[in-house]
Amino acid sequence: MGENKRRMVAGEWFLPDDPELAADTERRVALCAAYNAVPPPSAAERTRILGELLGSVGEGVRIRPPFHCDFGYHVTIGPRTFVNVNAVFLDCAPVTVGADVQIGPNVQLLTPTHELDTERRRAGWERAEPITVGDNVWLGGGVIVCPGVTIGADTVVGAGSVVVRDLPAGVLAVGNPARVVRRLTT
Repeated sequence: MGENKRRMVAGEWFLPDDPELAADTERRVALCAAYNAVPPPSAAERTRILGELLGSVGEGVRIRPPFHCDFGYHVTIGPRTFVNVNAVFLDCAPVTVGADVQIGPNVQLLTPTHELDTERRRAGWERAEPITVGDNVWLGGGVIVCPGVTIGADTVVGAGSVVVRDLPAGVLAVGNPARVVRRLTT
């Protein structure tokens, strides 16, 4: 593993135009194109592609195309999770999605962050912070989860919400920025 990729994986500042990362991107582009193809590949072929693209895929995971990611190998999805159309998982850092999660259309899980210093941003520096989505979470359509966020198990995030800080387990959160509006009961 090259120095720049090691820095990315470690959550340090890195330059994304590195040749090693470019090769990883080419791999991802080919696999996503095959997964998102029209006419669609068979269900068995889609399952095979996901297994090659993602770091870990639980049994019974369903992802409706089109699906997009940065690298794929930092994505872990637990069993029986459903991901609706137009999902974007930017996985410069780990993206961990638990079991039995429901992800609405147009949801974005975004691990990268960019430099605030204007010269370093112009030079292309970025880093990434992991995202964790607990078991049995429901992310409504258009939810955006920002770098470094953990969403606790059994939580519901309302459509269009932007999650900029951790959410506890078992709550309903809505808005921009998302805020807890009530506890959920079983």
